[in-house]
Amino acid sequence: MPHVITQSCCNDGSCVFACPVNCIHPSPDEPGYASAEMLYIDPVACVDCGACVSACPVGAIVPDNKLDLKQLPFVEINASFYPDRPVDEKLPPTSKLAPVLPAAEVRARREPLTVAIVGSGPAAMYAADELLVQSNVRVNVFEKLPTPYGLVRAGVAPDHQHTKRVTELFDRVAGHRRFQFYLNVEVGKHLSHAELLDHHHAVLYAVGAPDDRRLDIDGMGLPGTGTATELVAWINGHPEYADLPVDLSHERVVIIGNGNVALDVARVLTADPDDLARTDIADHALKAFRKSAVREVVIAARRGPAHSAFTLPELVGLTGSADVVLDPDDHQRVVEDLNSVSDPLTAQKLQILSTLGDGSTPASRPRIRLAYGLTPERVLGERRAAAVEFSVTGTVETRAIDAGLVLTSIGYRGKPIRDLPFDEAAAVVPNDGGRVVEPGTGQPVRGAYVAGWIKRGPTGFIGTNKSCSLQTVQALVADFNAGVLTDRAALAKPAALDELVAARQPAVVDATGWRAIDAAEVARGNEDGRPRNKFTDVADMLVVAADARPARSRAPRMRDRLARLWA
Repeated sequence: MPHVITQSCCNDGSCVFACPVNCIHPSPDEPGYASAEMLYIDPVACVDCGACVSACPVGAIVPDNKLDLKQLPFVEINASFYPDRPVDEKLPPTSKLAPVLPAAEVRARREPLTVAIVGSGPAAMYAADELLVQSNVRVNVFEKLPTPYGLVRAGVAPDHQHTKRVTELFDRVAGHRRFQFYLNVEVGKHLSHAELLDHHHAVLYAVGAPDDRRLDIDGMGLPGTGTATELVAWINGHPEYADLPVDLSHERVVIIGNGNVALDVARVLTADPDDLARTDIADHALKAFRKSAVREVVIAARRGPAHSAFTLPELVGLTGSADVVLDPDDHQRVVEDLNSVSDPLTAQKLQILSTLGDGSTPASRPRIRLAYGLTPERVLGERRAAAVEFSVTGTVETRAIDAGLVLTSIGYRGKPIRDLPFDEAAAVVPNDGGRVVEPGTGQPVRGAYVAGWIKRGPTGFIGTNKSCSLQTVQALVADFNAGVLTDRAALAKPAALDELVAARQPAVVDATGWRAIDAAEVARGNEDGRPRNKFTDVADMLVVAADARPARSRAPRMRDRLARLWA
């Protein structure tokens, strides 16, 4: 196998389109793409051209002779996706997605399709990228923080710097001449949906699923309890979580739920602070980790090993970088599941779990314990969390695990968007292929679209948003070409949008301001050998952005002076 896709794969799909022999699957138009844990290179079809290596935005594709020890398992993982067949047999070509192109009559009208995108995470930036493929489209992106890129900036663990490299693609999109940022502007507070439609043919919401699903048991809410998502945001320096009270003075942390975020948190909590010091971890988090007393993180799951929510790549990454153990009872559960499971992907997870130690030997460094068959009943403690009481799933037996920090990681929920319908049960905006629809009638809400988790729920990975956003963009462009959207003549003049935003939010940050913040963070990081040192206070970000403003404002002031002279 000449090339191998490794654990840092983000499912972006760029490698699929770059490959000249269609040897990377599943592709965005194949049924399994949305739920795939990663992409896989066919060992037989690959011709070692290297096109995929340069296309990958996160550096996840490596020649097989350059894999390190931690990456070696991915040789088998890639190959196992494909059926056994003769070496000279090639797979049929993949049907590739065609770009959305503007209709001839739209080009003839010379009226730009103008789209507002609310949110600036992966779904938003992929949607912008797809829209700007076309020759006559303008995109304005609105984000409530002064910094863009959503969960890539604030939700990816700091030791996964390769994954964060997808922002290099987003930077290229943001540099397009028909793209504009309106950062530090909150839709629903500074601007309404109706006001956006006064200035745009369509509004596309890509706001994610920002709320955690909460565990409704006694004791949650005590000091020392919280969610894994909040902790990741705190670690990453998200300004809304910079002051989160995180107490690491106890020896054990319990995480309830065993998805990828739970594994990320456990890995970071047990990492060597000197290793974290080479990442973009927030200063306050690094300082806390250097003083941490945590010696064990228990990841507790209600069901058995075969139902583990984490992905195979994440498990491989965890076991390759941390001490991970199972209790003897859980080892027996793994054996029983291995004897009955038929899914090959699950079997691979179980095979890895079967090789873990039982924790009987003294640990030389903090370790992670995966625990199964435990249903949380209540958090114990008077003034703060001291332990979690579980029932052994399916029995009346109870078990208490001491812990000074209890985190839940049981999923996410979208939250309602002002002036749009909302499905409370599914926690998404009701839609048909990205078109927002009225739940009672199924009729489209004119000019309103969704992409990402607010569209489909919290499923998939960073790159899953690419095909999701493409579907929405196809629907939006089709509506524009069909004359369904507001006529251009009814829209306000482009300059009026800048005036409205400036009046409602004088501290708006544009692309120049963001570049100044970005450059300052990188410069701060370079001083101590880190990729960046983030600002965690909005006020500090705005000071840096404002310092970049005078050079931008000289030209408008000169134009105003000339206008007065001519008058």
